[in-house]
Amino acid sequence: MAAPTLPGDNRPGPRPNEAGSMNEDPTPSAALHLDVLYRDEVLAVVDKPAGLMVHDSALARGESDFAADRLRAQFDRPIFLVHRLDRATSGCLLLAFDRDTASALGKVLMSREVEKAYWAICRGWPDEAFTIDHPLDGGPGKPLKKPATTHFQRLATTELDIPSTGFATSRYAWLEARLETGRYRQIRRHLKHANHHLLGDTSHGDGRHNRTFRMLGIHRMLLHARRLAFRHPDTGRQVEALAPPDRAFAKALALFGHPAPD
Repeated sequence: MAAPTLPGDNRPGPRPNEAGSMNEDPTPSAALHLDVLYRDEVLAVVDKPAGLMVHDSALARGESDFAADRLRAQFDRPIFLVHRLDRATSGCLLLAFDRDTASALGKVLMSREVEKAYWAICRGWPDEAFTIDHPLDGGPGKPLKKPATTHFQRLATTELDIPSTGFATSRYAWLEARLETGRYRQIRRHLKHANHHLLGDTSHGDGRHNRTFRMLGIHRMLLHARRLAFRHPDTGRQVEALAPPDRAFAKALALFGHPAPD
C-alpha cells in the first residue's frame, strides 16, 4: 500500500478566546501541567508526555525538569509515584497523595491485579497474537536475569512504498502489549528479541526504520501507556484511565488508516 497522506491531528489545538484570537502560547505554569486522566482525594492518574523523565536519577545527565517536580507543584501537595515510565514513553502514570495509599497500590501492582496496556509500533508483520517469554536482566549494573513475559496483540498492519533492505516496501505493525512482569525496558527489549524492533527506539531499535519515520515527520519512540485499570484501594470500585495519543503518535496511527482515538 502506498504511504497515505497524513491527515491533521484530531486532538484539540489552540482555542479562540472570547475576542476570537488564538491562544498560541499558554502561560508557563499551564504549559508545565500534565493532563489529569483521573483524580480523587488519595490518588491520580496523569498523562506523562514523551521525552519527560519521571524523576531524577543517574540517567538525568544534568537535567532539571522532572514529572515528579511538576506534579508536586501542579497538585500543591506531596506525591508518591507508584510506578515508572521510561523518558521516551508517554501515557498513564499512577501516583498517590499519601504513603499508605502508595503502599496499598504498590501491593496491587505486585499482585498483578493492575491491567496495563501499551500501544507500540514495530517493524515487520508479527503474528496476530504472540507471547514473548524471555528472561531479562535489570539493566546497567544489574546482570541477574529474571523471568519476563509480554503478551502482544496485533491491532493493524501497513505497508509503505519505501524500500527496505532487500525489499521494495516497508512493513509495520501496530501492537497492543500487556505485561505479565515488569522488567527494565521489557517491551522494547522483547520486541528486539523477536526481530520486530520498536520504532523510534534509539537503544534497542533498528536505525534504518527509525530514519524512515523521521523522514515522515515522526520524531519520537512509538511506545504509549494507553490504559491503566485497577481496583481502588479505599472504595474497591474499578478505576480505568485512558491516555490519548499525542500528535506524533497520532501521525503514526494515520499510516494504518486509523484516526487517533480519544
